[in-house]
Amino acid sequence: MADIAKLVEELSALTVLEAADLAKALEEAWGVSAAAAVAVAAPAAGGEAAAAVEEKTEFDVILTGDGGKKIQVIKEVRAITNLGLTEAKALVEGAPKAIKEGVSKAEAEDIKKKIEEAGGTVEVK
Repeated sequence: MADIAKLVEELSALTVLEAADLAKALEEAWGVSAAAAVAVAAPAAGGEAAAAVEEKTEFDVILTGDGGKKIQVIKEVRAITNLGLTEAKALVEGAPKAIKEGVSKAEAEDIKKKIEEAGGTVEVK
């Protein structure tokens, strides 16, 4: 244990450039990459903190109900998705179902507004 403490003390005395050179030398000697270890350790270290910092850029628009106005909602779903009548009807009747996945926040809000104006209920995830 004393050897490890001594090693830590010696490594702490290195300058940033010396530490970078040491990292490169160890990568070459051991055939590994420090970047891979950092990438694996980062999610394990703070999964919730990392998720809070990352802003979500892709959203899923989920139809949760037709609000009793199935025909108007089917028309709007067809206009948004370019589905045929049968496919759009199946989507609306099978709610909750995704109308669109992986869309921008602006597009998701636009779709939500259109479906709600038609009488349906939507959830953006």
